[in-house]
Amino acid sequence: MARYKPIDTQPTLIPVDLAAQLLPGTFEHALHHLLEHAIDLTPFDARYRNDTTGAPAYPPAMLLRIVLFAYARGIVSSRAIARACEDHITFIALSGDSGPHFTTIAHFVSTLGDQIAPIFAAVLAVCDRQGLIGREMFAIDGVKLPSHASKHRSGTRADFERQAEKMERAAEAMLARHRADDARDVEPTLTAKDTARRERLLRDAEDLRSWLARNPHDRRGAKGAVRKSHRTDNERAKMATSKGVIQGYTGVATVDAAHQIIVDAQAHGVGAEQELLLPVVEATAALRTDATVITADAGYHSEANLRALAEAQVPALIADKDMRRRDPRFATQDRYTSLPDPLHDKSKPARKPLEVFGPEDFQYDPVARTCVCPAGKSLYRRGAARVTGDHVGAHFRGAKRDCGLCARRAQCLRTPETTPVRNVAFFHGRVSTRHVDHSAAMRERIDSPAGRAQYGQRFATVEPVFGNLRANKRLDRFTRRGRTKVDTQWKLYCLVHNIEKLAHAGYAA
Repeated sequence: MARYKPIDTQPTLIPVDLAAQLLPGTFEHALHHLLEHAIDLTPFDARYRNDTTGAPAYPPAMLLRIVLFAYARGIVSSRAIARACEDHITFIALSGDSGPHFTTIAHFVSTLGDQIAPIFAAVLAVCDRQGLIGREMFAIDGVKLPSHASKHRSGTRADFERQAEKMERAAEAMLARHRADDARDVEPTLTAKDTARRERLLRDAEDLRSWLARNPHDRRGAKGAVRKSHRTDNERAKMATSKGVIQGYTGVATVDAAHQIIVDAQAHGVGAEQELLLPVVEATAALRTDATVITADAGYHSEANLRALAEAQVPALIADKDMRRRDPRFATQDRYTSLPDPLHDKSKPARKPLEVFGPEDFQYDPVARTCVCPAGKSLYRRGAARVTGDHVGAHFRGAKRDCGLCARRAQCLRTPETTPVRNVAFFHGRVSTRHVDHSAAMRERIDSPAGRAQYGQRFATVEPVFGNLRANKRLDRFTRRGRTKVDTQWKLYCLVHNIEKLAHAGYAA
């Protein structure tokens, strides 16, 4: 029978050169070289006041190394990172076998704040010196991810007022029942569990009242609409995704087309991506040239954004929602659309539009400026000339005494049960507008052969970046609360992506 040498997978003592574990050409070797030789970390010295007294602190370079390497391996928990620094040889090599406690790691990440932005910029400078930033096209896109924020703690101030009143009424009802039982000189029915529940209701109501006192105003959107607040993380947003409504943040990345280097990374508690385009473009001004083209999908399209880009003379290709419908290359895209599951399809069946009287059924006299409806009733003229959009025309309105009892209401009104009278307009021209239609100009530019070819590079530029972060790095949610901390975590993940690109390009090999 064959005999084999025993293999011990858990040797007690083994001499290991920790520096030799960081092999040239690997991510960990590039990471170690960057933080030790290429990036100035002296600003972190201001964190500590232990020059003469106090215990020595863990070096920020070491903490950054293990955090970034952990993120590269899909490890986010500070406890898991601390365990890896005790068990995993690469983590032990990066930490110098120092074994930092998980509270130290958690505090370091949560307090990075504005200190991560200079590190991100320094890594970008190294990427630029290595020739990895082409500046021909910057592709902008975002990903919506949930954060640690329960949907049940979101709402407007009016919602929170109602919740607090409901809790207080429930607590008062329980107390009143207890007092009534005492007055009847019978055995009280309010158990200890009921007492605890009443105290919890009052405590929760008091927390709601305190939050309302600290936040006297509702959140407002860019157009002044009321946005729902959140009592735990008031900077996150409630946003719709393909997988439902989530509470979280939008991580926006601007990616260079040459080697998929992320040149800017921001996280915002905003669901509408239109609001994020101009801040991102402004943040990349130092890296762009006059010929750098900004590309983005239809989520960033708006007339105001296109006007601002045109005034700033920034070349851009911003898609609109109908771009693919106009592109003959996507003429057969509907054949690949899967049929909806009849058991889960919640959409309402399309209703056939009602056939009602149109303007052509009314007797309009442009000279006499009169209008008679199909029932033979005269309509009132509304003003000399009214403008709808950029169309000028004559508008008429029926009288309630005529429309209210008319036998032809069902033929004249789409919703006769709710609409009191019929309105009809006859347009005869357009207002001469001096403003430039930037959306039309963008459609013409993006539909040209050169525009389609250039915009076609956007998908291959930015989507693999999100695939790397979400699939390979397992970024499926933000584990921090507050925009500053979430923005820090997003920049850390984008740093990992850029350092990987440096390692693949042979940096410090």
